[in-house]
Order: sequence, then structure tokens, then C-alpha cells
Amino acid sequence: GPQDVVEVTVLGQPEYTTRTRIRTDGTVPLPYIGVLTAQGKTALDFAREVTQKLKGGYYANPVVNVEIVSYASRYVVVLGEVNTPGLQPVDRAYRLSEIIARAGGIRQDAADYVVVRKDGGNEVRLPYRKIAMGGSTDDPYVAPGDKIFVPAAETFYIYGQVNAPGAYPIQEDMTLRKALARAGGLTPMGSEKQLKLFHDGKRLKVEMERPVAAGDVIVVGERFF
Repeated sequence: GPQDVVEVTVLGQPEYTTRTRIRTDGTVPLPYIGVLTAQGKTALDFAREVTQKLKGGYYANPVVNVEIVSYASRYVVVLGEVNTPGLQPVDRAYRLSEIIARAGGIRQDAADYVVVRKDGGNEVRLPYRKIAMGGSTDDPYVAPGDKIFVPAAETFYIYGQVNAPGAYPIQEDMTLRKALARAGGLTPMGSEKQLKLFHDGKRLKVEMERPVAAGDVIVVGERFF
């Protein structure tokens, strides 16, 4: 694609070594041949075309090699809670897990899902656990122009009679019961019957299997003796 750098060589002919950047119109100038279109072709296909152009008139039976030195046209954008955000070149078919690994992996404070926005605008949300541990259908291939975003984890807050009060990321399928376990469980003084749940300053009904929402505040009171 445009702005990629290619190197064209002929085996045994050191005078024919050309490294050039593909122009914005998709063409490259080459010695003896002139301007050829390279955009949209593989390195192998382009080498065959150069071979045909050189054969006979310039070399009897040239062996042409084309190498893509650097990619500028084929890349995905990786943003958010990864260790090395930025552009990742895609010189072959890469799965989403491979791109995340090349970006240094996901940070501890990341959400448990990844958002992939396709070049056409379609957006898909994929659970990170399935990407990392699932089958091929759970770990799709990326395409040039894709944007991959790893958001920060949404949090809840838990205070009172738990062993490890504080703020915690919300994990997949987290309920009030799981939130208590995440905070180290109840202290000897704590009681589920004295649990209070607040969201946006409003007190909500306590149900232990209720899903935890971003910004929830859980307060565990002391048991009565």
C-alpha cells in the first residue's frame, strides 16, 4: 500500500538493488522498467511482474526478490489500558490476542472486555477471557484500519465490616455476594443482614444475587448480639 517501503533486487546483479517508498497513487519507479503499480499486490506477485518486465530485454532469466522493508499502510490502532498503546503493523493475518500481546498485554486496571471497531464503523465487544483462552471463533482476525480499545475497568466501592475494604474493578457476572468475597469476606463482626447498597446517592434494595453496577457503594454493618 501507499507509503510502504519495498526493496527490489535481482539475484547476482548487485547493480539492480532498489529501495523505494510506494507513492500515494500506489506506484513505484524502478530502473530499466519505469513506473509500476505495486498497491494491492503481494510481494510475490509484484516480484513476478518485475521478472516479466526485465526478462529478455535486460536479463536472460532474472530471479527477482521483493521485500517489504516497512509497513505504513497496513496497521491497526491499539488504545486504552495496554502497556504499549499505538500503531501495530499487520504484515500478515493476526488474531486479536496476538495484537494485544504485541501491545504489551493488558494492564491490571483494565476492564475484562475489549472493544474492536471495524474500519466500516461496526463495533463489537469481546470478553478478554474468551479471547485469551477460547477457540478460534472467540479470537477473531483483525484487519488493517481496525481500532482496538481496552477500557479501564468500572469500579465499585465496599466499606465497613469486610476484611479488605476499598475500590475494586467489576468483573464479569459480579453479584453482591461475589463482591463481598472479592473484599475478603465478612469480619467476625460483619453481617449480611446489615448490608446497605447505594447508587448515585440512593439506597437500593439488597439482593445477594443482584449484579453490581459501576459506582455502587456497599456498606457492611455490624451484627447485633
